Amino acid sequence: MSWQAYVDDHLMCEIEGNHLSSAAIIGHDGSIWAQSATFPQVKPEEITAIMNDFDEPGSLAPTGLYLGGTKYMVIQGEAGAVIRGKKGPGGVTIKKTGMSLIVGIYDEPMAPGQCNMIVERLGDYLLEQGF
Repeated sequence: MSWQAYVDDHLMCEIEGNHLSSAAIIGHDGSIWAQSATFPQVKPEEITAIMNDFDEPGSLAPTGLYLGGTKYMVIQGEAGAVIRGKKGPGGVTIKKTGMSLIVGIYDEPMAPGQCNMIVERLGDYLLEQGF
């Protein structure tokens, strides 16, 4: 399966009538493996800051999480594995695998838990597959 198919078929799938507003699979080096048409243009320093937070959990909390120039307030995640951010009625979930970051961005009416489930389920699968 191509990386784009993982984005199109798994991350952008419909769940209880809702779907993510955008999604991507990004290498640890910041290279875009696949993304939805609506995914924002991310800056290398944004990916570097995210990777640093996985190595030093809590480092993004004081400044916020930036993705495509949009600032998200960092909320609870799983140290070294998942970062979650909130902005107004929407937010972002980022799951780290061995080689990539799985990113899902959502807005209402999708619930944060639905976004978490979609992103983390694919991330767990890719971890099992050695990615």
